[in-house]
Amino acid sequence: MKRVTIAAAGVAALVVSGQLAAVEGKPVYDKYCAMCHKMLSPKMGDQAAWAPLIAQGVDALTASVMKGKGTMLPKGGASSEEEVRAAVEYLIRQNK
Repeated sequence: MKRVTIAAAGVAALVVSGQLAAVEGKPVYDKYCAMCHKMLSPKMGDQAAWAPLIAQGVDALTASVMKGKGTMLPKGGASSEEEVRAAVEYLIRQNK
């Protein structure tokens, strides 16, 4: 029990200090997605093009990006599923 308490306190300290922060979608989008989604379909801001994709939901879009689609590389070039999900969530928020 003492180990659990110590571990929980350690995780809490990391979260509070920002060392264990969640991945932010905008920086991931800016780094891996922006260039293509500014020039290729679906373009950022094209709500009509994004609507059917957004309707699929975060999980389906994340799975699609993880596999790659058309000219998009698997994971869109990102390094992890966590980054992909963060970027997908950001894209959904920006294109509703």
